[in-house]
Amino acid sequence: METLQDIQHRIRGTADLHAVVRTMKSLAAVNIRQYEKAMLSLGDYRQSVELGLRGVLRLRPLLPRTPEPRRGVVLILGSDQGMAGRFNEVLLDFAEEELRDQPLPEAGWEFWAAGAKMIGGVEDRFRPPREAFPLPASSHQITATVQEVVLRFEAACSEGGETRLLLLHNEPSPGAGYRRRQAILHPHDRRWLEAIGGQTWPGRALPAHTLPAEQLLSALLREHLFISLFEAFAASLAAENAARLAAMQQAEKKIEEMTLDLTARFNHLRQTQITEELLDVISGFEALSN
Repeated sequence: METLQDIQHRIRGTADLHAVVRTMKSLAAVNIRQYEKAMLSLGDYRQSVELGLRGVLRLRPLLPRTPEPRRGVVLILGSDQGMAGRFNEVLLDFAEEELRDQPLPEAGWEFWAAGAKMIGGVEDRFRPPREAFPLPASSHQITATVQEVVLRFEAACSEGGETRLLLLHNEPSPGAGYRRRQAILHPHDRRWLEAIGGQTWPGRALPAHTLPAEQLLSALLREHLFISLFEAFAASLAAENAARLAAMQQAEKKIEEMTLDLTARFNHLRQTQITEELLDVISGFEALSN
């Protein structure tokens, strides 16, 4: 039978767990803000790169044909830590759906993963990832991680020829916490580039460049790839913390309900014991009186 000491011990343990959950909630809320600010910080830079592409492609609306990629890389961004619900499992389900719809490259798909939890998930669902990346610990470390991804992808293209890069990640969603997203980052969409080249220049002074057009276009596309990856990492990290915040809110609600239940049981058991003690006193008094 449960004693008062047992219930008191459980109440203290529940209070300690409640403190941990509140701390996790605060950290998740702070992290969401810093990663959202990181996403917004690239707005002007993206606009500058796209203006550069418009200037380079202004007189070259017809782009040269790029060969069909023989191989494909699937980069999946997950989480390093737990307590985020089904954050990684939902994205792995999405990856299976997307790969059924995507045309299979001649040399097949190879998998890259970011985040310790996602690395294990990719290995369980598909195969061990060829490249694995640790997630940035803060928004200031995203740049170094993205640079490493770009360098390894360029090395893969040099080794195996034209390669398609399919990116899968979660991003914040106001209604549901986060949502899944996919994007083909390489090769760049030809129709998108032609549309940029066909736009009128926003100003009287027309752009000019001294570098060869092909060299400048390649550099700008590389910067655009960097921006897209940076935004994806920041969005994924913000979504992970949003998922963790939602999970902690549910945990906090259950802990509060458990605390109320334990307190009610403690009071009921204490009242029962007091009643029994009073009855014993009354019975003893009556026995002595007789």
